[in-house]
Amino acid sequence: MIFKTDWLEKLKNAVAGTRARLAPTALDSEAADAPFNWQDALEQLETGLLRADVGLETTEMLLNQLQQVSPKPNSHKAFRDATKHALQSCLLPSAPLKATPDGLSVMMLVGVNGSGKTTSLGKLACRYQQSGLSVVLGAGDTYRAAAIEQLSVWAERAQCKFIQKSAGSDPSAVAFETVKTALDSHAHVALIDTAGRLQNKTNLMQELAKTRKAIDKALGPLANQTPVECLLVLDAVTGQNALQQAEGFLAATGLTGVVLTKLDGSAKGGIVFALAAQHKLAVRLVSVGEQPEDLAEFDSALFVEALLP
Repeated sequence: MIFKTDWLEKLKNAVAGTRARLAPTALDSEAADAPFNWQDALEQLETGLLRADVGLETTEMLLNQLQQVSPKPNSHKAFRDATKHALQSCLLPSAPLKATPDGLSVMMLVGVNGSGKTTSLGKLACRYQQSGLSVVLGAGDTYRAAAIEQLSVWAERAQCKFIQKSAGSDPSAVAFETVKTALDSHAHVALIDTAGRLQNKTNLMQELAKTRKAIDKALGPLANQTPVECLLVLDAVTGQNALQQAEGFLAATGLTGVVLTKLDGSAKGGIVFALAAQHKLAVRLVSVGEQPEDLAEFDSALFVEALLP
């Protein structure tokens, strides 16, 4: 188990690049004794938000929210507290993933090539197996033999059931068999990988929608009572391009949230605020390293505290 204090320190290290871009003088905890000017503080914050890849539209929304704060902050600390409140209120509540011993939960990860889907899926498999939940792992990226091989290594590491078909097989068939195997073996979690694809490739997005339908078909009468998560895996380095990716995958699959990967290698962590404000998407999981314990459920309060400690 990762305690909050340990995870906060990991987050602080992971968002160091984003924090350096975001935190202008007005937000610097060491500037408490410096003269404070409200208008200068807003202008500095605007620059910081844009540099941290929060985006123009979301930045304007946050600044408007701060303009309405009453009474106006009259110190660096008050401005910092108001900014932290605005940032946290921008983020959507992130419900925990519904994996329990009481039944089956299904999770399908989608995203573009190189976003970290397969690795994230392997980390999840290890996490659930270690917590006492049984997992069936499905290699739905049938276009890359390397992806199947990579996931088989994770399955062996997690010691869970592994479903694969030959390269080039129908991905929806893998999804169907993964869910059926999970049901037949009374597993707690079915995890399904998918091939990376660009959101503007219509035929590939239609194939993804077909895979999602195969899950419901396999669940049969249990479809209405089985939690099914469709999570978009986004590389934190992607920045504002993540908004276009989210729009395309939302239309195809009805996303239930985001997995943000490689946060420790990015200075563009502000994208989480834009995803929430513009697409109503909550970050559900965040990855700050290579090990299974470096993937954890997203906590908006801890994230904002890591950005502005």
